[in-house]
Amino acid sequence: MGPIFEELFMDPSGLARLGRLHTCHGAIDTPCFMPVGTQAAVKALSPEDLKECGAQIILGNTYHLYLRPGHRLIEELGGLHSFMSWDRPILTDSGGFQVFSLAGFRKIEEEGAVFRSHIDGSYRRLTPELAIEIQEALGSDIMMCLDTCIPYPVDEKDAAEATALTSRWAARCKAAKRRKELHLFGIIQGGMSRQLRQKSAEDLIEIGFNGYALGGLSVGEPKEMLFEMVETTRPLIPKRHPVYLMGVGAPEDLVECVSRGIDMFDCVMPTRNARNGMLFTSSGRIVIKNACFQRDPGPIDPCCGCYACRNYSRAYLRHLFMAKELLAYRLLSIHNIHYYLSLMKEIRGAIKKGCLEAWRQAFYRKREELCSGHQ
Repeated sequence: MGPIFEELFMDPSGLARLGRLHTCHGAIDTPCFMPVGTQAAVKALSPEDLKECGAQIILGNTYHLYLRPGHRLIEELGGLHSFMSWDRPILTDSGGFQVFSLAGFRKIEEEGAVFRSHIDGSYRRLTPELAIEIQEALGSDIMMCLDTCIPYPVDEKDAAEATALTSRWAARCKAAKRRKELHLFGIIQGGMSRQLRQKSAEDLIEIGFNGYALGGLSVGEPKEMLFEMVETTRPLIPKRHPVYLMGVGAPEDLVECVSRGIDMFDCVMPTRNARNGMLFTSSGRIVIKNACFQRDPGPIDPCCGCYACRNYSRAYLRHLFMAKELLAYRLLSIHNIHYYLSLMKEIRGAIKKGCLEAWRQAFYRKREELCSGHQ
């Protein structure tokens, strides 16, 4: 068996790189963006919609699928790929962030996280061993270790204790892994401390994983601090491993973090914003409910080739959205997902040509010109 990850080309101007990540369900070209399919579905979209948009891999969630319909039921029905009719790679988050977001309804202990289900209020315990058991039952191509997320801001002592617990849980996750064909990624924590991030990375690299993720970011910290943590942590990870920045983010974040060496991203932003009527275009963001689109016969983005832009006008899409027609959510989600995946494809092309920095400057210049034109 060859390497799990291949670095194919480094951009001469920085840390950005082209890569290929091999999984049981096919190879993924990186840098890549993973649409979020929390409950075995990317909201409002079918697998066929996702493939037409260019999705190589999607993300599911251990916490949600554990609670409903249950990992054993999914395993009985052939695993997550068969269950949701998706024959390309799937990454599953461990559920650590979801437990963290329950706030007053969970307690973190050495053994694991005790929490109350948001569905029926029952008490559950998620341990590192159970997180791996669930993900192996799902058949995730890429599994994530259970981690302890750290809020912002946070006391340094609490951050240090949570970071150390993440490392201990990571070792238990690796020990619990049985299916050799599935990849397991460790999650680097540490809050907004350079020292803790470094210690977390060193601990996880010593344990040894197929890839490494940067967790606990995009939790309310200033953007400059997010970039600082990426710049601090990324160089610590050996080049033979893929690096995944969890839960980030806006198109500008993807552009900036690719240039800092990140290979993989996920975020609910494209689909969540679509359901709220906010759309990403090559010239910036637009809000489809705005009155200026009531009689607009043009597509969302003249530069876009997605199904929605090829077939429907802004005026029609605004009508659907204002009428709360379900078709609006599908068409707007198709556009935003297509935008994100096309953006990553453009970035890969710029890296391959060795001109990422020139492409990056043009990306921002187009937005500045639009803003100037509106003043």
